[in-house]
Amino acid sequence: MGLKDKAENKVEDLKGQGKESAGKATGNEQLEAEGKADQGSAKVKDAGEKVKDAAHDLKDGLTK
Repeated sequence: MGLKDKAENKVEDLKGQGKESAGKATGNEQLEAEGKADQGSAKVKDAGEKVKDAAHDLKDGLTK
């Protein structure tokens, strides 16, 4: 996973945490849900990048 991808996923996760916290603090359930969704999206993207990295590493190991 590239550094740019990691940074983008972390930013999305942190935005989600902020939205969730703001939603909880203000009683805004929609904002809280959006925050949770943003965090989930970041985690899915991160997992996908890790799978891609593992496949790349496996391919490199087989071709050496």
